[in-house]
Amino acid sequence: MDTILVVDDDVAISKLLEETLTGEGFAVRKAYSGTEALMAVAAERPDLILLDRMLPGLSGEEILPSFKGIPVIVVSARTDTMEKVDLLLSGAADYITKPFRVEELVARVRVVLRDRRTPQDESRISCGEFTLDSNLHTVFCGKAEAKLTRTECAIAKILMSNRDRVVAKLTLLELIAQDTPDCTEDSLKVHVHNLRKKLRELSGRDCITAVWGIGFRFSSSPEEGR
Repeated sequence: MDTILVVDDDVAISKLLEETLTGEGFAVRKAYSGTEALMAVAAERPDLILLDRMLPGLSGEEILPSFKGIPVIVVSARTDTMEKVDLLLSGAADYITKPFRVEELVARVRVVLRDRRTPQDESRISCGEFTLDSNLHTVFCGKAEAKLTRTECAIAKILMSNRDRVVAKLTLLELIAQDTPDCTEDSLKVHVHNLRKKLRELSGRDCITAVWGIGFRFSSSPEEGR
């Protein structure tokens, strides 16, 4: 039985989630503040955390980095897109906005838990019409293929893994540092430009979008960028 930690200072919502998730066969524990959540995880590691953003004391954003290795679904009444993006890039597995339908929340919980258990071949990533083989440093599009440099491959792997999400420049640099420690913020633009060109030649579309002042996004939809 999977254990879910519900972190929400709203007693009514907390109770609703407990009753719903218990009825779906989950074990539920509750915390009403950021500090209580940290103590609960230290006492018993849950399989998933439902985390409210606005908590007394430590906020959801402040304690999120402490839950590495545990999938976290952020639950919040705030709808700002960039705030959602920041939380997803900071480690959240998903984000659901209040008010929500309990059926949707349960579905999201099951999907996150399912994805966590699904074995992944980390050397191959598929996104839209593209498949990246990081062992071969090659990207495939149908029967066509293109060789990538080590840095281009590292960038493509991160962007494709975060498909349809904006990845901040500094975040991208940090994530590829293990594979390409010499890449800088200035040279990153050149590598992304070259990668974008190779992918465009394969598919006939621009699948990498530069989001001004923030970073880059890989579009999984063939309809975008044509």
